[in-house]
Amino acid sequence: MHIQINTDHNIHGDERLAEVCEQIVSDVMAPLSKRLTRVEVHLKDERGPKGGEDIRATVEARPEGLRPYAAHADASDIPHAVKAAAKKLRHRLEDEFSKLADHH
Repeated sequence: MHIQINTDHNIHGDERLAEVCEQIVSDVMAPLSKRLTRVEVHLKDERGPKGGEDIRATVEARPEGLRPYAAHADASDIPHAVKAAAKKLRHRLEDEFSKLADHH
C-alpha cells in the first residue's frame, strides 16, 4: 500500500508531516492494507491563518480492482483530521468488502 500526502498552499508539507500522516493511515488501514494499492491524503486549511476547526483531511483509497473511495473529516489539527477521515474510510471499505463477499 503506497501512501501519498498532498497539501494546499496554507499547509507546509514537510517530512515530519508526511511521517505523522503515513503512520496514522498505516495504523488505521492495517486490516485492509493487502487489498489497497494506494492511499492519498489531501490536507487543506479551509480558513488559512484565521484558525479554528478548519483543517480538512480527505483520505482516498484505491482498492485493487475497484473504484476509488474517499472520506473526509474536519478538525482543529492535522492528526485528528487525518485519523477521523481514515477511520470513516476504513468503515466504508469494510462495508463494501463485506457486500462483495456476500455476493460471491
